[in-house]
Amino acid sequence: MFAHLSAFAFYFTAIGHLLGPLIIWLGKRDGNPFIEDQAKEALNFQISVTLYAIGAVVLFFTLIFAVIAVPLFFVLPVFQIVCMIIAAIKANDGIAFRYPLTLRLVK
Repeated sequence: MFAHLSAFAFYFTAIGHLLGPLIIWLGKRDGNPFIEDQAKEALNFQISVTLYAIGAVVLFFTLIFAVIAVPLFFVLPVFQIVCMIIAAIKANDGIAFRYPLTLRLVK
């Protein structure tokens, strides 16, 4: 649960959403397999959201796709927060959660 909720550190520091799940994954990866799995899942989701945000910024500066990028700036943070809350609730109940639209970069 803490791996999912630690991503809220983004609102205090720019890279906190990546550092929180990374620290929990590095600290607990040799212990409980469920914690390792959920920390990796949270880290992969935060990396994916960061890449999507970078893509939205790039699209914003191309005049043709600015119409698509502007809604992404509003939808992406809401999507991120809702998914993190759902994941934390599921993990607290002992249910493995898989984030939608996540690139599985950390194996």
